[in-house]
Amino acid sequence: MNCCCNSNRVCSGLAIFGEILRRGYKPNAITFTSLIKGFFMEEKIDEAKGFFKRMIEHGCKPNIVTYGILINGFCRSGNMGLALRMHQELVNGRHGSCKPNIVTYSTVIDGLCKEGLIDEAKKLFFEMLVRKISPDVVVYSSLIHGFCKIGKLEEATRFFNEMVDRGVSPNVVTFNVLIDALCKEGKIKEAQRLLELMIQRGEKPDTITYNTLMDGLCLEGRIEDASELFKSMTGRDHKQDVFSYNVLINGYCKNRRIDEAVRLYKDLLLKGTEPTVVTYNTLLTGFFQEGKILDARQLFDEMHVRGQRPVLLTYVIMLDGLCKNECVSEAMEMFRSLEDHEFQLNIKMFNSLMSGMCKAGKLENAKELFEKISFKSLMPNVVTYSIMINGFCKEGQLDKAYNLLLEMEQKGCMPNVVTFNTLLYGCCQSNEPQKAIQLLHKMVERDLVPDASTASTVINFLSKNEEYHKYLDLLPTFLPKYKLEGEVMDIESVIAVLEDHSEQKIEA
Repeated sequence: MNCCCNSNRVCSGLAIFGEILRRGYKPNAITFTSLIKGFFMEEKIDEAKGFFKRMIEHGCKPNIVTYGILINGFCRSGNMGLALRMHQELVNGRHGSCKPNIVTYSTVIDGLCKEGLIDEAKKLFFEMLVRKISPDVVVYSSLIHGFCKIGKLEEATRFFNEMVDRGVSPNVVTFNVLIDALCKEGKIKEAQRLLELMIQRGEKPDTITYNTLMDGLCLEGRIEDASELFKSMTGRDHKQDVFSYNVLINGYCKNRRIDEAVRLYKDLLLKGTEPTVVTYNTLLTGFFQEGKILDARQLFDEMHVRGQRPVLLTYVIMLDGLCKNECVSEAMEMFRSLEDHEFQLNIKMFNSLMSGMCKAGKLENAKELFEKISFKSLMPNVVTYSIMINGFCKEGQLDKAYNLLLEMEQKGCMPNVVTFNTLLYGCCQSNEPQKAIQLLHKMVERDLVPDASTASTVINFLSKNEEYHKYLDLLPTFLPKYKLEGEVMDIESVIAVLEDHSEQKIEA
């Protein structure tokens, strides 16, 4: 029966269990535990719960292995409430004399950390100490990872130092988690020092360690250092994997070095490493960024030839890239093909196409797409509305743009500074000073902080208006200050700029 359950044949295990009962034998803890484990392996959570209940009803006391399997199964399926309940049963000794051990504690703590329930995990950690159960490397690594995930790097470092002080040796996973967090915070020097400590303590870095450091260096723009680290991996008995290539290809693309990214891609193919969808998505983004439409098309075709299916993000990149490079018709053709194949569309696709349509002067087509969104069970976001508002403003349809602002607020989509700046620019282009001032007041009412674009739009507009003085008193007072070309600008500064501009016109 145990063999059946371990090989994902729990139904066969149940048949054997039925035969045990039919013959009058009494199932023991091992019998029930094997079946509970089998149910969890096949992700049959309710059946596992039901069989545990049946175990208790049969008067069979669960042992520590039973509880361990239940806790692990509930944690893996995200049922942390049930996992904690099982743990509490162990603590209270509800169904026997077995008590929680290091395995059950580490399982629950790890599950809580993965779910972001770090405070609950800490409580269990201190409970362990009270019960004289010494935390091991798994417990510490889980907590460190949990703190890193929620951005509490100092707390993660404190636990790391504590584990070392307690004589618990960090393993490669512990080091990798902390190195990754340091890199994401831009603390590359600290990450490199941690790598040195890792080597000093006799813990051999793995490919993940080097990939993480490379990614950190790329984020800092230190591509040459990342490239050197990539090359040094071979000498350190670490073969570069596809993730190593992806990290460096991404670094090159983000730093506008697409030719080097392509060379690396070709090297990857020569070594027989299979590119992933991430490889293709990264290169496609790089090609479009550099305006290399033909290369992007060829790579997209190559994906299909190599049997790599594009994912949702791939199509988002393709549609956005084509639209930004003035290939709106081609993008629309691809979009229609996705519709025909009932592909799951998302709002980013609509935003890209609508933006492309508006830039190409095809406002009516953009409107048709906008109206289609609700039929696809999607919700327009602030970007969607801002694109359409911009489209209306460019065509001088200010009333429609203004009505759309009201509509988005009524539907619970709050406009941001970009939305207001877009409409403000439209008011200025249509020579509507009163509406522009109304918008500025609306920004204040919504606690939105104006930015450099807001200031420059107001200055440029009013400086062209001979009667700008009569509008100055109507301008709202923005309590926060904002920056324009590095200078801190408040309303007084705006007035000063306007007066200076006026004097220059008189002198001219």
